[in-house]
Amino acid sequence: MVDEIRIQPEDFSYADEYARCLQAAGPECGAVASFVGLVRSSVGDSDVVGLQLEHYPGMTEQSIAKILAAARKRWDLQHVIVVHRVGELKPNAQIVLVVVASSHRPDAFAACEYVMDYLKTEAVFWKKELRNDGDAWIKSTGDDFARRDSWVDEPS
Repeated sequence: MVDEIRIQPEDFSYADEYARCLQAAGPECGAVASFVGLVRSSVGDSDVVGLQLEHYPGMTEQSIAKILAAARKRWDLQHVIVVHRVGELKPNAQIVLVVVASSHRPDAFAACEYVMDYLKTEAVFWKKELRNDGDAWIKSTGDDFARRDSWVDEPS
């Protein structure tokens, strides 16, 4: 099964991606779980006026493919779609979409969460928040690493 990884400046349609995932998953699909990440409009006391996302073509897709391969070793998945935007995005804009299809609900939920936890720490992106009080590069937080590390290394 070939999963879909797309890095693009253009916005995406959740409905179109969901339909695309269902089509690719086939008749054994019994569950779809998804996540959409958005640009925050504030961080603490700072207003966010935008988010600048950069990537290294080829390397970024490869880092995401490794995450999806690891998820496939852990859960029975029919299809996975990851769409991640790059460029300058405004507050409330969609940044990332993960759609996971599986025969069963527990696999779909767990795999979707796993993929997002690893995207936050392992995918090759550079993110800068454009704030009213000065721009700031975003790094993975201790909480991001703790969530990632909470997954057992061995497949279940």
